[in-house]
Amino acid sequence: MGAFERLTQISGQISGAKSARDKLLEKNPDDVVVTACLRTAFTKGGKGGFKDTPASDLMAGALRGLIARSGIDPALVEDICVGEVLAPGGGATEMRAAALAAGFPETAAVRTLNRQCSSGLQACVDVAHQIRAGMIQVGVGAGVESMSLQYGPQAVSEFSELLESHPEAANCKVPMGVLSEDMARDLKIGRRAQDEFAAASYRKALAAQEAGLFDEEIHPLTVKYEDPKSGETKTITVAKDDGVRPGVTADSLGKIRPAFAKDGTIHGGNASQISDGAAAVLLMRRDTAERLGQKILGKYAAASVVGVKPLLMGLGPWKAIPKVFELAGGLTKDDVDIYEINEAFASQCLWCANELGLPAEKINPKGGAIAFGHPLGCTGARQVSTLLYELRRRGEKVGVTSMCVGTGMGMAAVWVAE
Repeated sequence: MGAFERLTQISGQISGAKSARDKLLEKNPDDVVVTACLRTAFTKGGKGGFKDTPASDLMAGALRGLIARSGIDPALVEDICVGEVLAPGGGATEMRAAALAAGFPETAAVRTLNRQCSSGLQACVDVAHQIRAGMIQVGVGAGVESMSLQYGPQAVSEFSELLESHPEAANCKVPMGVLSEDMARDLKIGRRAQDEFAAASYRKALAAQEAGLFDEEIHPLTVKYEDPKSGETKTITVAKDDGVRPGVTADSLGKIRPAFAKDGTIHGGNASQISDGAAAVLLMRRDTAERLGQKILGKYAAASVVGVKPLLMGLGPWKAIPKVFELAGGLTKDDVDIYEINEAFASQCLWCANELGLPAEKINPKGGAIAFGHPLGCTGARQVSTLLYELRRRGEKVGVTSMCVGTGMGMAAVWVAE
């Protein structure tokens, strides 16, 4: 065979090879799939519809909704993992009780975890990996936070002399707003760019809400609510994010006073909202789902977790997303249809997107945490339902969820809709 023939043969082999995206779209019996996912509405911390509702009750409501939506026999669920950040004792006792109150039998094991802002995603990933390893067949990854009842100075513990004396360790305690302000200044992310990004988040979220695009993922909850004016306790049903506001523009945001420095760029309008909410995701093997007659919404493909300097906490997605591309078989940024990147601060989300060269139209198409909130332990699980329902609505397939993580980390995962 001559050189030309050999080149032609190699070229044919290359052209016939499957791309990373094509491989990702293949269906296999041992795929870990999502058969149901949902979230509660997100409400404003301290004044929204869930301000008087404990995290345990939010979680119980979301889990109850997951059972109803999927039709799964609760006795088949072997483990439930709940991400939660602020609860004393990690919320382990309350979440076990919440699962029982939701209708799961005593045979369903429950645990909680805390990887700060990625806790909900880590919970889903841990359950997916338990299924892959054969430890369980069916599990639930979830997340919850009541920032109304558990957020405040007590959320940051005192450091020992050992930690305070180590420069990098001591940086883990710097408030996120302060370090994000410093990062925005050092990376030259201007106020106007941040406000424009934030205004776009509000605009997209409002359009999605008015079009009913959140309705499918939100499970309404009926809760007790104390009217702050009359003191009367009422029973209300919460089915809508209450942080989404009409008429927000870059100009209107430009009038808000900076929160962390007199001449700063970060304020309440271009940072994530303090919120309450819960989310849950039902996972199992594909062959198990088919045997049980479960409808498959999508599958889990891969996840990454990375560390960055504590003072550069917001840059986590910039490192985590390329790593998850590698772990997913060599994906490229163009293989992804939607990116759900948590908007902890407009500054960090904008910088990560620009550095990675991600198209703005692919990022948070229904808005993000700036517009409707970031219940810390919940967001990572919330993103799964937001992503999968939107991919399916658009007839698209591949999505990425990602976020920065307090103390200097980042996490990302790849999901495929069906």
